[in-house]
Amino acid sequence: MKKSFVVLLHIGFWACYFILIVIMLSVYYRSNLYASAPESRMMIAFKNVLLFAFIPSFISFYLYYFILFPKYLQQKKFLLSIIVGILMSVCAAVTAYILHRYLIESGHVIDMDQGGKNGRSTAVRVIIIMTFIGSICGMVALVIKGFITWFNELKLKEALKEKNHEMEMALIKSKLDPHLLFNTINNIDALIIKDAVEASNYLNKLSDIMRFMLYETMAEKILLSQEIEYIEKYIALQKIRTANEHYVHFSVTGIIGNKMIAPMVFIPFIENAFKHTNNKKLENAITIHIIISNKTIQLVCENKFDSKPTVRPPDSGLGNELIQKRLQLIYPEKHTIEVNKTNEQYTVNLTITNG
Repeated sequence: MKKSFVVLLHIGFWACYFILIVIMLSVYYRSNLYASAPESRMMIAFKNVLLFAFIPSFISFYLYYFILFPKYLQQKKFLLSIIVGILMSVCAAVTAYILHRYLIESGHVIDMDQGGKNGRSTAVRVIIIMTFIGSICGMVALVIKGFITWFNELKLKEALKEKNHEMEMALIKSKLDPHLLFNTINNIDALIIKDAVEASNYLNKLSDIMRFMLYETMAEKILLSQEIEYIEKYIALQKIRTANEHYVHFSVTGIIGNKMIAPMVFIPFIENAFKHTNNKKLENAITIHIIISNKTIQLVCENKFDSKPTVRPPDSGLGNELIQKRLQLIYPEKHTIEVNKTNEQYTVNLTITNG
C-alpha cells in the first residue's frame, strides 16, 4: 500500500475522531451556556479535547499500531496482547491525566476533583474513562494496521507469484542447455550403430528429462525423489560425452521419504558445474552430494575447472544472479547459500530449511 494512502487513512481517522469529540463537547457546553464567558468556554473546551480525549487516544493508538500488533498480535500471542494492550491504555491514560492536572486549572475540568474527599475517586474514574477511550482507539488502530498488513501481504504475494512465474518461464527457456541437447542427440545417433539397445535407453532418458521440464516443473512443489531422479538422468546423459567412468560422483545421504521441494532448485548449479568443467579425463571432476536430514535438504556441488581456459565456454544455463533471485522468491529466509572459488575448484553449498 502506498505511503500517501496510509497517511491519508490516518488523517481521515483523526479528523473524524476530532469532529466526534467536538460534537460531544458542544452538547455538554450547551447546558452551561451562561456559566462563563465564551472565550473561557472555548479555551476550556479546547484543553479538554486535547488532553482529556486526544492525548490518551493518540498515545494508545500508536502504541497499539507500532508495538502491540507487530510484536504480539501478529505473532498470535493473543492473551499477552490483551494484557499488554490494557497496560498500554492505562499508561496512556495516566500520562494524559497528569498533563491534564498540570495544564488545566482546578475547577475547569469536566467532572474533575470536587474536593479533597472525592478527588482521589474522581481521578481514578477519569483515568478509567481515559483508559476506555484509549482502548477503543487502540482497537481501531489494530483494525487499520491489520488491514494495511493484509493488503501489503496480498500485494506482496501477487508480486512474488508474478516474479516467480517470470523466473520459472526464464528457467524453462534457459534450463536445458541447447549444446547438451544437440550433443546428446548426436552421441545417441552415433551410439545406435554400436549398441542400439543402449542408445534407446539414453533416448528414453532424454525424453523423460524433456517431459519433466515441460510438465512437472509447473507445480510449486514436487517430491524430492522426482528431483533426484531428474538429476540422475541428467548426469547419465552428460556422461555419454566421456569415456571416463569416474568423471562424476553423485551421492544421496539420508531418507528421502515424502519430502517436497521446489522443482529445478538444484539442477542450475549442476548445469553450471558441467558447463565449466573442461577436462573430462579427471577423476571426480564433478562431485555432487545431496544430504537430507529431518529439517534441511543440502546440496554440495563441487567442480574442477581450468583457471586459464584457452577457449571460453559458451554462456548457457542460468546465471548465479537469476538462480539466487529465484531462491529468494521461493525460499525467503529459509535457505542459505555459500559459494567458494579457488584457482581450480568451484563449490556451491546450498541448504534449504524445511525443504
